[in-house]
Amino acid sequence: MKKYAVSDSKLVSLYKEGHEAAFEQLVNRHKAKIFTAIYMIVKDECIAEDILQEAFIKVVNTIKSGRYNEEGKFLPWVMRIAHNLSIDHFRKTRRYPTIVVEDGSNVFNTLDFSEDSAESIQIKKDTHTLLRQLIKELPEAQRQVLTMRHYMDMSFKEIADATGVSINTALGRMRYALINLRKKMQKHNIAYDPNIYPR
Repeated sequence: MKKYAVSDSKLVSLYKEGHEAAFEQLVNRHKAKIFTAIYMIVKDECIAEDILQEAFIKVVNTIKSGRYNEEGKFLPWVMRIAHNLSIDHFRKTRRYPTIVVEDGSNVFNTLDFSEDSAESIQIKKDTHTLLRQLIKELPEAQRQVLTMRHYMDMSFKEIADATGVSINTALGRMRYALINLRKKMQKHNIAYDPNIYPR
């Protein structure tokens, strides 16, 4: 394993003391890996560059304000920031996720109304709003894989690489996310196909 002459935590300390070159060294050391992780999610070089820049701006602001307290874990911390910014990007650009369960059916099959009346449109909108809220209530790891899979249309291989886990772990998290989401939908009486969600 390649060892750096100066550790990340030492460079952060030097940057806190006013050595701007220390931060430049941190950026040069890690930007390729962070950019790759972002690009795997957004699949657009220009957007990935923007998010990379935004991530490092957040890093600078956090360190300069004295709120950075993850000594020795600089890269994982920045990767989390970049990942969250990538998720936020998709939340802004796509209004609704398409949740597909194990048999390939869409959660909202039962919401395909024959006529898009004002009432039916409002029902659909309210249901999507509630679904987004239920997704937010899932454990972070489950919410993460569900969002990456259905908001971003990422493969499980891409999800595993982006989150640093095995494909089996990513699949397992997805399975539990769908189980928990199904329970929440039933609890809130959201319209669902009983063939997909047996009681």
